[in-house]
Amino acid sequence: MIRASVLVLALAACGPGVKGGPTMSNKLNAEPAPVATSPVVSADILAREPLANTAMVKHILVGWAELGEAYGGHQDKRGAGRTKAQAEAEIVDLMEKLKAGGDFETLMQANSEDSGSSASGHPIKVTPDAQLVIEFRQLSLRLKPSEYGVCQSDFGFHIIKRYE
Repeated sequence: MIRASVLVLALAACGPGVKGGPTMSNKLNAEPAPVATSPVVSADILAREPLANTAMVKHILVGWAELGEAYGGHQDKRGAGRTKAQAEAEIVDLMEKLKAGGDFETLMQANSEDSGSSASGHPIKVTPDAQLVIEFRQLSLRLKPSEYGVCQSDFGFHIIKRYE
């Protein structure tokens, strides 16, 4: 019994939030991620409990110049040339087009700054432990099939649509 309680204490001491330990973004000594305050983020969807353990999604990535370091020198020139406010306006425009019946695939191919997924058109499998930024995972697993929403990560805004 003593060993079990020692193990529980040891695990608690090693968990997230311990100074110097890894954060949810897997960065050592990183500050906690700031709460997204942009009005374009789908706070209502992010407030839900996860609806699935696996989701197949596609996304449209829209970045801005201040995030250039996250791209390691490979930021799309559209993102490198815009401000966060301009990126928010782009997201609002794309969401209006989607709500009016716009085709997600067409908008993704024309507007996403994630050249890999927009060019291939293949969905991304998302699980709680997938090697994706946490904001992307959180939103993806809270979406209903055919629903889309917006999250913010170190790479910009993601409009994510769940397919399965």
